[in-house]
Amino acid sequence: MQICNVCREQTPKYRCPACKIRYCTLGCYKKHKDSCLPVEKPSTLDIESTDGGPSEPWSVEDLLHKDDIIDKVPLQRLQLLGQSKELRDILCNPHLRRLLSSIDNAENKADAMRAAMREPLFVEFSDQCLKIVENETNASASGDVL
Repeated sequence: MQICNVCREQTPKYRCPACKIRYCTLGCYKKHKDSCLPVEKPSTLDIESTDGGPSEPWSVEDLLHKDDIIDKVPLQRLQLLGQSKELRDILCNPHLRRLLSSIDNAENKADAMRAAMREPLFVEFSDQCLKIVENETNASASGDVL
């Protein structure tokens, strides 16, 4: 699934505490640490506020900015994903959950997605997501009501 962000050859076992890249061996860590750039978390997505209490939870709208993506799915269609029993059933699979987590944690998300698309379970998950969103898109385009 994932490869070491330093040597690009082996499966990573470790994560740099400062910048969160994944690496496979002590040798790779030693090569990496000279060029390590610590990552600062964005303040808008912090789990806790500066006063130590919980902050307002972030929402999908916080992540969707008009200029971010050309092919953007409207929020109403994205919300259909959360209402799908079929999608919830697929998400019960622990292998898929680990796979999604590894994509989310990957340094290079494009490479992680390409690797995931070789997994039949991930293809089934992504096809189900597209089916839900596209069915709504097709119904809206033709004027049909669901």
